[in-house]
Amino acid sequence: MIPGTLCDASLFKHQVSGLADIANPQVVSNSSSDDLGEVAANILQEINGNFSIMGLSYGGIIAFEMWRQARQRINKLILMNTNHKKPSETTRANQQRFLGMSALGEFREITTDFLKDAMLYAEHAEDAALRKTILQMALNTGHDNFFKQIKAQLNRPDSTPDLPNIKCPTLIITGKQDKVCTPKIHQEMAQLIPNSTIKLIEKCGHLSTLEQPKEVNRIIREWWA
Repeated sequence: MIPGTLCDASLFKHQVSGLADIANPQVVSNSSSDDLGEVAANILQEINGNFSIMGLSYGGIIAFEMWRQARQRINKLILMNTNHKKPSETTRANQQRFLGMSALGEFREITTDFLKDAMLYAEHAEDAALRKTILQMALNTGHDNFFKQIKAQLNRPDSTPDLPNIKCPTLIITGKQDKVCTPKIHQEMAQLIPNSTIKLIEKCGHLSTLEQPKEVNRIIREWWA
């Protein structure tokens, strides 16, 4: 399990507990380097033998890179709320702005404002407990790791040419109201990956594992079987 930007193991807390009877869930670091290839290589070195990957957002981007480096070791892929394309100019501008804000001491403002307004389904954005969890993940990540995550993402390759060559069973999940990585992006992934299944979740934004944990677990269990 590979978390997204400004997220840690808490992103998958419902899956670690809820799927432990069908898998051996392990959450790995997404912040070991500011180079995407090194991040993927470091994770691969930690794991023995074959395995399956669940990656959300930046975690999905890392999953694509792990596939490029060791496709023969990957049994299954679960790609969630992610993006296979190179960053757009809008994304680059936003992420550069966030880096500037962080450097100016406005790290907490990035988390509270951006997560509330862009990442969560409207009703979930008002959930105090959920917002507390998300803020704490960001604070746990910290400025230095945030910088590494953003730099690695800005230099990522376009994974579109790789998608038709992904032969392992692949589950694609996103929220119908995900404004960061839209359903259209996931539908394109599903069309290009031969052995894929796509599921769109109602009343769900970008952080599906926390916003709709029961539905996410139900989908994964059904597909896994």
